[in-house]
Amino acid sequence: MFRHPFSFKGRIRCLEYFISFFIYMLYSVFFNILGPVGWLIFNIPALWFITAQGTKRCHDAGNSGWCQLIPFWILFLLFEEGDAETNKYGPNPKEKIKNVKK
Repeated sequence: MFRHPFSFKGRIRCLEYFISFFIYMLYSVFFNILGPVGWLIFNIPALWFITAQGTKRCHDAGNSGWCQLIPFWILFLLFEEGDAETNKYGPNPKEKIKNVKK
């Protein structure tokens, strides 16, 4: 979990995306206390992180990362099952976990 969190390549599961989104929200609220300039400075890496994680989640569902620009697509990403087999973005992340446990 959380291998290469700033990379836009690969696929991640719903759980990893949910945890990433939760971390981003906590981070964003915490740095909101610093005011708009502080929030902007500290939020740039967080925006990169959540965009990369969203792109990988879109890849898991078999879609382009640009789909996350669609309004309310985040809800789709949180609850949609990924492709069960290998798709053009990589192998199924659930299969990687099963192989590691063996």
